[in-house]
Amino acid sequence: MNPDSLSEQRALLQAVLGAGDAAALSAYLPKEDTVRQRLSLRGLQAYRANGHALAERALAATYPVLAELMGQENFSALARHFWTEHPPLCGDMACWGDALAEFVDAAPQLADEPYLPDVARLECLMHLVASAADVETDLPSFALLVSGDPMPVALVLGAGVALLSSSYPVASIVNAHLLGQPTLQQAGQLLQEGCAEHALVWRQGFRPCMRSCTAAELQLLQGLIAGEPLLDALEALSLSEGGDAPAFDFNIWLGEAVQAGLVCAARQVPTTKAKG
Repeated sequence: MNPDSLSEQRALLQAVLGAGDAAALSAYLPKEDTVRQRLSLRGLQAYRANGHALAERALAATYPVLAELMGQENFSALARHFWTEHPPLCGDMACWGDALAEFVDAAPQLADEPYLPDVARLECLMHLVASAADVETDLPSFALLVSGDPMPVALVLGAGVALLSSSYPVASIVNAHLLGQPTLQQAGQLLQEGCAEHALVWRQGFRPCMRSCTAAELQLLQGLIAGEPLLDALEALSLSEGGDAPAFDFNIWLGEAVQAGLVCAARQVPTTKAKG
């Protein structure tokens, strides 16, 4: 490629994204053609406006709660700045914006609202779960749990299962805005009291789901996500339980998890533990 052509493309890209000086494009236009210069600047302004509008729509679709918490004006400014600093790398805008949480976390203007990055992280997980690979439900496979076969059994989790531990009640904040449960007032009270929450994300059918989970459920799911055999995960959980926390009833949890699509099947896995 011609070096001049490459430089021109780079200058145009930087100007469209707002990361470069529009005047830099003048070097690639006939200086005596003032009409073309003027039309080029108008076209550039249109490209920038369209790009900013596209950025706002794309981020608002993925981060609706963050947009509500920040307010339209502030969120629009955030989207424009993010568009400049982290331009899309592919044509599918649904794949853009996963770095927003870190961008918000690094913004000094938002330091007074430190829960916002975790809200963004949780909303990003909820966005990603929508495109997670499907997992087939196999109810007969749960007979492996009572078969008496010595080969270890693991649980197969549903589509897109993900966890987020936060120092803030992010699950309550997001569900208050999206579902109205808890209420905004209740979520605000939890935030004021400094409550921390673990959030669980998965997909039931085509519907993304999210709720808070206990520390015991978090530990169990972490083991299952890592592919641990069920008995190993339950043994680790029993060793860590204590204090005033209520006992974890696996049988009740499993029934509810299967019904919710959180657990879809059971499967045998080869043992990796040394014998003797």
